[in-house]
Amino acid sequence: MTAFSHFVDVLRTEMASVVGLSMTRLVLAAILGGLIGLERELKHRPTGLRTNMFICLGAALFTILSDELAIEHIGDHTRIAAQIIPGIGFIGAGSILHNRGDLVTGITSAATLFVVASVGMAVGGGLYLTSIFATALILLCLFLLGMAESRFSLKLGFYTYEVTGQTADDITAEVNRALEVIHGIMENVRVAITKQHVRVQFDLEGTRSQQEKVLRQLRQSSIFESVIPLGPVHPE
Repeated sequence: MTAFSHFVDVLRTEMASVVGLSMTRLVLAAILGGLIGLERELKHRPTGLRTNMFICLGAALFTILSDELAIEHIGDHTRIAAQIIPGIGFIGAGSILHNRGDLVTGITSAATLFVVASVGMAVGGGLYLTSIFATALILLCLFLLGMAESRFSLKLGFYTYEVTGQTADDITAEVNRALEVIHGIMENVRVAITKQHVRVQFDLEGTRSQQEKVLRQLRQSSIFESVIPLGPVHPE
């Protein structure tokens, strides 16, 4: 009976501590990571809502465990938390893709995972104001810098287009003529022949302003039955 009472007392003390502190930190980490992940999800980026939420939550939990286990077993309070950084580096490397030519995508997503993990560590360490301010700053940078890059055409990207016409040769010749305005070249050309027409999909590298010029040229042509921009390939 005494052993059972002792067990109940220990469980009650531990639960009071967890509910009052650790669970609060985990919930805050999930919220802050989710806010950053939501921005990534809305822009259809490779690392979205759940990924960023789990990274932030996991970093917070490992930071809490690092401290709590060191207290219980008398060890280094930063030993477990110190391994978060190389672990995030491994995950971030997996999100970086080397595409056609010299185009590398996913670096922004990898960097976002890195700072999201730091937010989780800050929450796990009890630095609530710091983590909230960092989250607001991250969101501000993602929104404002993304808008600036788009507005001033600072970044190259691959965009996919689909055009339809009567023959593949006519379509290819007309697309090449339209690409002359930016000295562009079709890449990854796919041709599908149907009973009604021929569909040709291709990728094009260029800034946003260059893509808009090409799209105008394509839509002005009388050769094509339809011109459909399919969006970016592997967005950042």
